[in-house]
Amino acid sequence: MDWLQWADIEMITKLSISAVLGLVIGLERELKRKPLGLKTSLVISIISCLLTIVSVESAYTFPGSDDVRIQMDPLRLAAQIVSGIGFLGAGVILRRGNETISGLTTAAMIWGAAGIGIAVGAGFYVEAIFGVLLLLISVELIPLLVTRIEPKHLKRRDLTLRITVNQQQSIETVMEELKRQRFSISQSRIKDLPDEQHLLEIKTRVNVRHSLPQIYFMIKKIDYVQNVEIIS
Repeated sequence: MDWLQWADIEMITKLSISAVLGLVIGLERELKRKPLGLKTSLVISIISCLLTIVSVESAYTFPGSDDVRIQMDPLRLAAQIVSGIGFLGAGVILRRGNETISGLTTAAMIWGAAGIGIAVGAGFYVEAIFGVLLLLISVELIPLLVTRIEPKHLKRRDLTLRITVNQQQSIETVMEELKRQRFSISQSRIKDLPDEQHLLEIKTRVNVRHSLPQIYFMIKKIDYVQNVEIIS
């Protein structure tokens, strides 16, 4: 195996480890049907590792001369990966119509996959593996523990309610009934509709134990309520 030197074997090992760790991150997102899938995660992790190898190796193997001494920062190229990967992360962050933001965790995982690739490329194998384990614990196990032991105010989720009522005088009645049923109203808006109907758009917090169908039927039973739309 003269054609395959020890340095080449080490580089192949780094790329392989980076691919496996990137696969783990991508698989977690894939199982949750998130934008960051297996292929994207693998590409990010492997190429980040490759660029880091190129950056490090170039700094120490670049030929110089007696007259001109060339010095390079071994992690200059790797540093640009961290900032350059931002455009991928920005692509998965979405702003929904109800003014909620989604995709932040996936964007962070993209950044994490790049970081894992850089760590492996620089030779920090144990740190990279431990980092992936911490990532999985952070996004999988900790949320489950938090839902079991979290304080009361964290056991609620935000919803936007769009309720149509048929009488102007019933607006206050409906809102009072929502408060009686422990809907925590943070913001409300009233809009006139044709045929003397009125739209109540309410941002509220409800107990996470209540499913959307349960919440729907709770509101639908209130007097004067004609139509109900729930946006989670």
